[in-house]
Amino acid sequence: MELPQGFIRRMEERMGEEAEALLAQYQGEEERWQALRVNPLKISPEAFAQRAPFALEPVPWAPEGFYYRPEDRPGLHPWHEAGVYYIQEPSAMAAGRLAAPEPGQRILDLCAAPGGKSAHLAGQMQGQGLLLCNEIHPKRAQILSQNMERMGAVNAVVVNESPERLAQRLPSFFDTILADAPCSGEGMFRKSLAARQDWSLDNIRLCARRQDEILDQAVQMLRPGGLLVYSTCTFAPEEDEGTVERLIARHGFAVEEARYCPLFEGGRPEWSESKDPALAKTARLWPHKLRGEGHFIALLRKPGQKEREEGGSPDFAPPPREWLKFAAESLPGFAAEERLLQFGDKLYQAPKDCPPLKGLRALRPGLELGRLKKERLEPAHALALALPPEAPVQAIELEAENPQILAYLRGEQIAAPPSSKGWALVKAGGFALGWCKISGGQAKNHRPKGLRR
Repeated sequence: MELPQGFIRRMEERMGEEAEALLAQYQGEEERWQALRVNPLKISPEAFAQRAPFALEPVPWAPEGFYYRPEDRPGLHPWHEAGVYYIQEPSAMAAGRLAAPEPGQRILDLCAAPGGKSAHLAGQMQGQGLLLCNEIHPKRAQILSQNMERMGAVNAVVVNESPERLAQRLPSFFDTILADAPCSGEGMFRKSLAARQDWSLDNIRLCARRQDEILDQAVQMLRPGGLLVYSTCTFAPEEDEGTVERLIARHGFAVEEARYCPLFEGGRPEWSESKDPALAKTARLWPHKLRGEGHFIALLRKPGQKEREEGGSPDFAPPPREWLKFAAESLPGFAAEERLLQFGDKLYQAPKDCPPLKGLRALRPGLELGRLKKERLEPAHALALALPPEAPVQAIELEAENPQILAYLRGEQIAAPPSSKGWALVKAGGFALGWCKISGGQAKNHRPKGLRR
């Protein structure tokens, strides 16, 4: 692997003899570490470890995380389609653990695509509170929205906005903000040819300026006393320790301890201009010291103590009769008659504390319940994946290895019990893959065409 010569020189100058161990990671035959993170909205990590159809090994710093063997290809298993787990680089799991969101809080993932860290936050929030997931790039925002749907995050709102526009609308609104900022990507050199090709000192400086701008907007949206989690996947001190010390100088934040795992190294104050010893409380994950790629994380507490600002509420809609009829027939005991939003013919349930979304580019204003047709409701794929596994909903229960599961994922019609009729879930090993509509012993496939294999 050809590394940028400037990067090599910088690492040798800063790390001395230790640089040899780091640089050797990029030249070895060993494959990158692959991992998945279990979705606790679907199953506990302990239960998944007992049922997993492939070999697993725990990730030390993430209770929900497991290494897997690349040859097992868990991305092709039906449970991946059901949102039972999210395939994520193991070092990237640390930021979500450090954010430690609590059910009922208001959380912002400011630079959220493709959605791994957002999904991690959602799992810890247990469907309670508000998780606002933002991505400024439209195509990446679409991927983010799809991943949040797959993971069954009922309390997630996905928007495609600039940090500046969000800050204007939501001052002092959030309890915790995660800013996994765009960076020069030095920690991703093993997996990204583009990161190696784009590396330059000018790009590092550009990224550092952009990070300052993003964090200034995050500061405005965070309530006094709130927590800012800043992370990058680079080693560059201009973007790591430097960004943190500049934030402290501008806004007076306090650095809290981020080294919760013995495998994490502290930040290096000697690489900063201020030499502030508090920078040693930040965490750097080195690929030559643990089984993962490079990452940097800082926990930053906003000065003061104040309750978050109230952001108002959207204009909620009364429950349409089509929804009430569908829920009575197909979702016994499911309550979704509050905080309803209607956009065109689509019906959503907004999370608690959802702010007014008018004027914002909202791709997902909450949990999509369905599409209103003439005198009926066609349930949304998002609703199928958001229902808890134990929900008393009619279902075609199949083992994950059953050939009919693959047929369903391809969009084909499958067999159904002759005595059944109406809307039903298709489940693989107990986990919903989507809707079908049963009639005459056949289940018409209602899995979205864009998701079919």
